[in-house]
Amino acid sequence: MEPLKYILMICTTIIWMGCQQQGETEKKMVSLNVTATAYNAVEHQTKKGSRRAAWGDLLEDGVKAVAVSRDLIAMGLDHNEEIEIEGFNGTFIVKDKMNRRWTKKIDIFMGLDEQAAKEYGKRQVEIRFNKKNQPNDKFSQ
Repeated sequence: MEPLKYILMICTTIIWMGCQQQGETEKKMVSLNVTATAYNAVEHQTKKGSRRAAWGDLLEDGVKAVAVSRDLIAMGLDHNEEIEIEGFNGTFIVKDKMNRRWTKKIDIFMGLDEQAAKEYGKRQVEIRFNKKNQPNDKFSQ
């Protein structure tokens, strides 16, 4: 009975490992040019000055968060994905989504510092992120 037990354990392990690998998605680093602006958690820019983002995350000062246009979500830049933004050190986390009227646009969260957001203004930047290879996404390079 002992050899049968070991064979069963080995077969179960092989099947489990195959399922794990099949469920994983490949990722590749992609870059995209987008329009970038900045926003603050103040009443005239958000719903009643809420610090609650579209997916329910609470945005704190100092958090490197970004809102993305919904077409970018369809391209694979979804909730909690990390992105690099030209002109900034480190990575930002996608925590918010923008109104449907915007396309190829990001909005960088700058807490309550309205002056910093005004100084940043509006510019064209390159963003980089790891895109999951999904067969039906709308990302085209």
